[in-house]
Amino acid sequence: MTGPTPDPDVPDPDRGPTEPAPAAEPGRNPAAGHGTAPAEATAPGRAPGTGPGTGPGATLRRTTRKVRLAAAVLAVLAVVAAGAVLLAVLNSGTRHGHLDPRSADPTGSRAVAELLKERGVTTRVVTTAREAADATGPRTTLLVTRPDLLGATQRSAVRSAIDLSGGRTVLLAPGDAGLTDLSPGVRTEGDATTDDLDPRCALPAATSAGRAGTGGGLRYTTAVPGATACYPSGGHPTLLVLPTGTTGGDTVLLGSEAILLNESLAEEGNASLALQLLGSRPDLVWYLPSLADSDPSAGSGDEDKSLFELVPAGWSWALLQLFLAAVLAALWRARRLGPLVTEKLPVVIRASETTEGRARLYRKAGARDRAATVLRAATRERLAALVGVPPTRAHEPAALVPAVSARLTGGPGDVTALLFGPTPSDDAALVALADHLDALEREVRTS
Repeated sequence: MTGPTPDPDVPDPDRGPTEPAPAAEPGRNPAAGHGTAPAEATAPGRAPGTGPGTGPGATLRRTTRKVRLAAAVLAVLAVVAAGAVLLAVLNSGTRHGHLDPRSADPTGSRAVAELLKERGVTTRVVTTAREAADATGPRTTLLVTRPDLLGATQRSAVRSAIDLSGGRTVLLAPGDAGLTDLSPGVRTEGDATTDDLDPRCALPAATSAGRAGTGGGLRYTTAVPGATACYPSGGHPTLLVLPTGTTGGDTVLLGSEAILLNESLAEEGNASLALQLLGSRPDLVWYLPSLADSDPSAGSGDEDKSLFELVPAGWSWALLQLFLAAVLAALWRARRLGPLVTEKLPVVIRASETTEGRARLYRKAGARDRAATVLRAATRERLAALVGVPPTRAHEPAALVPAVSARLTGGPGDVTALLFGPTPSDDAALVALADHLDALEREVRTS
């Protein structure tokens, strides 16, 4: 089935009146082309290319609609991405680390810093031991959040501030490594067994606060004269107040950080105890040791964090919003496209026409070797199925030829030459080979 042959002298309506007809493709047989390419279906009484929805104008309109739709989708995605990035940037500026007075996270300490601010206490965050030592004085409270991470030089600077400042120094959960230089004469006695403890001492801050969560960390023991021991667990205090060499100064050893965290500040008497320990002076120096001040050998495996824990919360929300936007865009586009439909071909081409077209190509190229190979291979596969030879051995003479010969009633003949022989010398020999193969297969089928 072929379409109407266009007249080269009549201009094609789809190309326009001035566009020349395309030249024939080199090496292609025009006579055989009708078996390999579908022709354009046309309705009776209508010229090709003049139906509704065809022509350059309709194609241009469809292309324009697709471009506009793609541009709209990209614009929406760009707006969503920009908003997500802006939100992540704004949120990332308020996220800080553990025990940071600027952090509103559960493990931050912004709540206690805000309460101190309402009571007139100024909080200053420092990240080096030199800054901490320079900022101390009789009117300051120095809070060291991680004493065990400090190097020897940093511990020496903090110790000098303790001895000379005349103010208060609060060491948060110091272990034996930090106590050696920062508070000689004190050693640890293991972990406390109970989180919330009673004061059981005469310290005004402890008696006023009452029961507090000081038992979630270390316990201490000391023989320093004048030391005040509070909140004991198993006979050993979790809070120690030691006098210093300078009049009016003291050092507070707090075995647990729980009373400073946002998530536990409102429990028991934590808020009261934290405000009294850190708010006894008008100025608070909050020392968060930086990486430069840390002793490389003081780190522990518990401080290691995964990649997702290091990503700020704002960026995680931004990625989630982008993912949701992509899912919604996909659902929207899928709904507009609709379900799949079956499309009828313009022209149905019979298999025989395709075979004849390929044969013409073989003949034009003189490819008798290729044609003979295709004929013999197809015959061998069919014969193997008939005589019970596995498909994987259909092209092996030793397996196929004996099985085929056993089914021949008129004698074996030269089955090997027929199925595995040389290439025919001319077209007549190729036609004869096809006839012999057909006769052989027919005889095996009827045997």
